[in-house]
Amino acid sequence: MKRYTAYSDFRRDLETGKVTCVQAVEHYLNQIESQQDLNAFLEVWADEARAKAAEQDALIQSGKAGRLAGMVIALKDNICYAGHNVSASSKILQGFESLYSATVTERLLAEGAIFIGRTNCDEFAMGASNENSAFGLVRNAIDKERVPGGSSGGSAVAVQGDMCLAALGSDTGGSIRQPAAFTGTVGYKPTYGTISRYGLLAYASSFDQIGPITRSVEDAALLTEVMAGMDEFDATMFQEPAPELKLETGKKYKIAYLKEAIERDGIHPELSAGMKNLIAELERQGHTLTPVEFPYLDYLVPCYYVLTTAEASSNLSRYQGLMYGYRSPDAVDLESTFKKSRSQGFGPEVQRRIMLGTFVLSEGYYDAYYTKGQKVRQFITDKTQDILANHDFILLPTTPDIAFKIGEKASNPVAMYLADIFTVQANITGMPAVSVPGAGTIEGMPWGVQVMADRKKDSELLSFAHELLEQNQNA
Repeated sequence: MKRYTAYSDFRRDLETGKVTCVQAVEHYLNQIESQQDLNAFLEVWADEARAKAAEQDALIQSGKAGRLAGMVIALKDNICYAGHNVSASSKILQGFESLYSATVTERLLAEGAIFIGRTNCDEFAMGASNENSAFGLVRNAIDKERVPGGSSGGSAVAVQGDMCLAALGSDTGGSIRQPAAFTGTVGYKPTYGTISRYGLLAYASSFDQIGPITRSVEDAALLTEVMAGMDEFDATMFQEPAPELKLETGKKYKIAYLKEAIERDGIHPELSAGMKNLIAELERQGHTLTPVEFPYLDYLVPCYYVLTTAEASSNLSRYQGLMYGYRSPDAVDLESTFKKSRSQGFGPEVQRRIMLGTFVLSEGYYDAYYTKGQKVRQFITDKTQDILANHDFILLPTTPDIAFKIGEKASNPVAMYLADIFTVQANITGMPAVSVPGAGTIEGMPWGVQVMADRKKDSELLSFAHELLEQNQNA
C-alpha cells in the first residue's frame, strides 16, 4: 500500500476499490511489526482493528460510512478507551483497564475511525524526549540514536514511521508540537476549551489539550472538527457547537515574528537561517511581516513549571495504591501504602514534579510562587494579545534545535525543560498553535515552524499552516 499523506486521498481509493480498510490495517500492522525497535507502541489491538476494518468496508460499500471511515489512528497512552488498558506509561497504572471511553475516543469511533493501538509517552505526559516512560524510551525513526520529542513521542513516531495515518496526543506545554517538529509531522494544539478533556488522564488541567499528529494540515482540521464541540462532562469547554475548520487559501496576512526567538543564543544557526529565509519568502508572496519584541521568553518556562507542577501535585494525589493501580507489596499499613506505592510506582521525573508542586502549594510559599505564577500567566497572556490585536499570527520556531541525542539532556532537568521555551506560550495563554515541517533538513533531521493565533482563530491558523506546509514541501 502506498504511503498516504492525507485521508482524502485514502478515502478516494477506498470508494473506487483501489484499496480496502482490511488491506490498510494489515499494512499498518506489518509496519508496526517491522519497527518494533522504535518502541512506539505499548500495545497493538490487531484482531480488533481487523474486525473494525471489515465493518468499515461493508459500510463504505453500502454508502453509510462516516467521515473517518477506515482512518487508522494510534491513541496516546493517556486517553481512555473502554475495555482497553491505559497507563500513562507509568508503573503505577500498569495493567489498569479503563472503565469508560474519552469523549474524543467515542466521537472518532462514531465516524468510522479504527484504533490500532496505544502509543508510548513520557510518564503522565511529563517530558520532552520520551525517555521518561516506565516501559522504555522511544527512538526517532530517522535516526535511532536521537529522541522523537515528548511527551507524545510514540504517537509522533507512529505517524512518522507509517504505522498509522494519524495519531492523538496531548499538549500541556508543547507535547504535540515539539515531537512533531522532531519527526517531520504536523502537530496541532487547538484553542483550550475546543476539545473535551474528559477521559484524558490529567497532568495540569488548565494547560492540557488533546490534539492530532498527522501528515497534513487538512487531516488535523478534519480530526479536530470531529472531536470538538460541547461536552457536558468537561466544564472548561466552550459551550458552543464545534467550529467549522475550512482551509481557505490565497489570503494575505499580517504576521508578527519574535526577534528573540530567532536570534537568541542557543538556537541552531541553520534553524535561525531557515526562519529568516521563510520570513523573506513570505514577504515576497505579499504577506506583511513585522519583527516584534517580546522580552519575556525567559519567564515562560519558570511560569509554566510553577503552575503545572502545582496542578500535577493535586491531580496525581489520586494514585495512592488503595482504589486502583499499583500497590506496593511492602506496605503494612495505610501510611506505608501511600508512601511505598507512590515512591515505587512513580518514576523520578514525575516524583520531581510532584515534589515541586507540593512545595509551590505549601503554606508560606503559596503566595510567593503559585499566586505570583498566576499573575505572570495573566501578564504573558495580555502581552501576547497585544501583539495579536494588530497581527493575524505570531511566527517562531517550534524548538531551538533539532532532535537531540538519546541521553544528551537526561541528567540535566533544566536543559530538558528549556526545550519547551517556544511552545509553552500557547498553553499559558490557551491559544491555538500548530507546528509544520520547515523547508529542507538540518544535519539530515527535520525541524519545525510554529504559528500561533488568538483564541478561537483556529480556522484561520490552519488555513495559513496549510499553505505554509505546501510551500515548505516544495522549497
